[in-house]
Amino acid sequence: MRRVPYPASQYTCMLTIEIICAGKLKEPYWQQAGSEYQKRLTPLCKLKIIEQPEGKPLNFPDDRAYTIALCIEGQAQSSTKFAETIWQLADSGQSKIRFLIGGSDGLFDSDKCRADLRLSLSAMTLPHHMARIFLLEQIYRTYMIREGRKYHK
Repeated sequence: MRRVPYPASQYTCMLTIEIICAGKLKEPYWQQAGSEYQKRLTPLCKLKIIEQPEGKPLNFPDDRAYTIALCIEGQAQSSTKFAETIWQLADSGQSKIRFLIGGSDGLFDSDKCRADLRLSLSAMTLPHHMARIFLLEQIYRTYMIREGRKYHK
C-alpha cells in the first residue's frame, strides 16, 4: 500500500490556486514550460494565472484567499514543508491560495504587506519568469507528495 504523507481530509472542494504576476512569459521556452505545468495541474486544481503590467503594485482583491508573496527575504521551505503548508491550509478549510510574483525589481512593499506569508524560492535571485515556472513545478510536486507518487523523489 502506498503511503500518503498528508492524507486527504473530509475537505472535498477543489483547491483554487491563483498566481498573480508582473509581466508576461514572452520567450517560447518559458511559455512551453508554463503550458506544460498548467496542463498537469488542470485536473488537480483550479489554476488561475493573472498577468499584470510590470512597474506597478499588483492589483488583487481583499478576499479570503490566503496570500503568499514570493520574495527573497521570505522564509525558505523544502518541497515537503511547502506541501505540508499548502495541505494544512486546504485541510483547515482554505479554498483559495494566491501567490504574488513581482517583476524584475521584485514586489512592491504594499504587496508584501498584504500577504499572509512571505516565501523565498531560493536565497539566489531568480528572474521573475523563472520564478513562475519554478512555483508551478513546486505546486505540481505538492500534489505528487500528497498522492505519494514517485515524481517527488
